[in-house]
Amino acid sequence: MTSRRVLKMAEAVRQVVSSAILFELKDPRVRDVTVTYVEVAADMRSAKVHVSVMGDEKRQKLALRGLESAAGFLQARCADKIDTRYTPKLRFFLDQGVKKSIEVSRILAEVLPRDEAAGDSDRREEDFGTDSADEQRADDA
Repeated sequence: MTSRRVLKMAEAVRQVVSSAILFELKDPRVRDVTVTYVEVAADMRSAKVHVSVMGDEKRQKLALRGLESAAGFLQARCADKIDTRYTPKLRFFLDQGVKKSIEVSRILAEVLPRDEAAGDSDRREEDFGTDSADEQRADDA
């Protein structure tokens, strides 16, 4: 089980790194980068920073290289903002979660027949529409 201290450190590193990427990092390779989560080792000397990058695979690799070259700068920002004995060594990894969820959605869209999906939406409209008693009252008025 991860200790509360390690979880707090991971959240602090995530906030500092994402803020530094957004407002301070001037590297043109590092654009459209979102820090999704951070894993800090139990001894708090290293951290895996998982990032999501918008764009194709080439763009993602380029952004990852930019982050790796800016790791020292980002570690210095962590040292400035987080008061700990050790500043974790940052390593960056591409988070595939967003890509996988898009792929699952695409596969589901292919597998589910379109006419069945349209039938479901018709049923939902019927469920939320007026019932026959309401229609009868409207006709009487």
